[in-house]
Amino acid sequence: MNHTTGTQGLISRALALLLGVLVLVGGWTAPAWAGPVDWHEVPASDDGRQWWDAGSLRVNRSGNLTVLSRFQPAPPADQARNADGSEPRPPASDLYVMEIDCGQTLFRDTSINGIPQWGSSWQAATGDDLISSTISEACAAGESLLAGF
Repeated sequence: MNHTTGTQGLISRALALLLGVLVLVGGWTAPAWAGPVDWHEVPASDDGRQWWDAGSLRVNRSGNLTVLSRFQPAPPADQARNADGSEPRPPASDLYVMEIDCGQTLFRDTSINGIPQWGSSWQAATGDDLISSTISEACAAGESLLAGF
């Protein structure tokens, strides 16, 4: 066994143990979004494209809305066509779980591509049309959920 394999195995076991402890003490639970995906695209901007999933809207223990969103950056302006003349493949998109304080129009990313973002800070969407639109549309769609909390 080489050093890399041994280290990776040790890290994997440590992470599995940590995850098990967190689940046992109730400190973390995986999102349970079993409903159908219902992507809604907000108006694109120079920064790229963004969608939010209406099927993922939930109210968390703090009384804030959570939603799964997807962001795809705009391709570089100087990106050339493929050798066969076709359009180049669009950039990969990232998945975010956003917690939204609809009353104050603030958000924070609690997960990025499935990786928890412990202690993420609340932010205003100032100057980011994609996030502003996502917050606005998700809060409007989640109004009935928030009213029942």
